[in-house]
Amino acid sequence: MCFGWWSLRKARKLVLVSGVFFYLCAAATPAYSWGFWGHRYINYNAVFLLPPSMFGFYKQHIGYLTEHAADADMRRYAIKEEAPRHYIDLDQYHKNDSSRIPVQWQDAVNRFSVDSLNAHGIVPWWIMVMHQRLKKAFAEKDMEQVLKLSADIGHYIADAHVPLHASSNHNGQKTDQLGIHAFWESRLPELFAEKQYDLLLGRADYLKEPLPFIWERVYESGAAADTVLGMEKDLSRMFADHERMSFEYRNNRLVRQYSEKYAARYHKQLNGMVERRMRASIYAIASFWYTAWVEAGQPDLPFNTPSN
Repeated sequence: MCFGWWSLRKARKLVLVSGVFFYLCAAATPAYSWGFWGHRYINYNAVFLLPPSMFGFYKQHIGYLTEHAADADMRRYAIKEEAPRHYIDLDQYHKNDSSRIPVQWQDAVNRFSVDSLNAHGIVPWWIMVMHQRLKKAFAEKDMEQVLKLSADIGHYIADAHVPLHASSNHNGQKTDQLGIHAFWESRLPELFAEKQYDLLLGRADYLKEPLPFIWERVYESGAAADTVLGMEKDLSRMFADHERMSFEYRNNRLVRQYSEKYAARYHKQLNGMVERRMRASIYAIASFWYTAWVEAGQPDLPFNTPSN
């Protein structure tokens, strides 16, 4: 009897400590978009939208493009300038001004200053920097750089399609929803993408105006941010904490995360949002790859470039 009581106390203490640990991790861990699995899945599927003149080369190196899809997130640990390249806090710009942010970088600098832009994120402009670098690599037929830059630009484009990457409340820290970032963009895709999502999208298109195109995607993300947060907030009131969260083994570690039951309910209420944003990401990435190649003069792509 005493042993059972002691075990119960110990179990309760373990749950409490684990809960505190989860909260601290959620507060301290940077919010990475789509998760490593999601970024790899998106880059992988983008290859299949390319025209025949590009498909052979990209398909040969699909392993590299998949494996290195999350490299940009890893650079956050080493390069302080990296983080703003992954997001833009639209709500911070629109606090006192309902007009849109200047599309062109120099116009935005003239209006807000470089420091202010970096403080609130620069993802649409950084995508264009990467686009120009990829175009140059194609023109110079530097296939190692083509692969590296293709993987990287895929990451940033996918980031621009994540609603919470267009909001300063990027991890629910302002609304007592810590952890929602990884929940929406990592937990939900890992549970449902392979089983439910239709990612057969046809083919990539040439983007006549890639900068306005990516800005529209950013504004789509910003418009969805309140829904991402509001739906989860309302749903959380309908579930007890032990129903919302569960313990599961991941990579031989016991971790606390949103339960499959709660995730399924949230995913259903979002009514296909995650799938739509993933599909849009895949299409945009393939179209940027294709556009850079066309603008570089459509060089022949070899089939024997090392992928490591």
